[in-house]
Amino acid sequence: MIRRYLSKHDHPLDSLDLDLCQRAFDALLVELKLTKDSEEAERVAALIIELYRQGIHDERQLAILAGGAGRKI
Repeated sequence: MIRRYLSKHDHPLDSLDLDLCQRAFDALLVELKLTKDSEEAERVAALIIELYRQGIHDERQLAILAGGAGRKI
């Protein structure tokens, strides 16, 4: 009954979800030449999780969107 009141954003991520996010994160770290322990990497990780929760479930799209969000135009 309570499920109808919860959005998809409120559900916990399972191991498959986290694996997909991890692959997007790892690919983006290589592309942006970031180390895993940098502040920028933490921001990228948080952004990837947020994008995933918002419905972006394609690994490549996650990396593209998260990578572009931090760049200045």
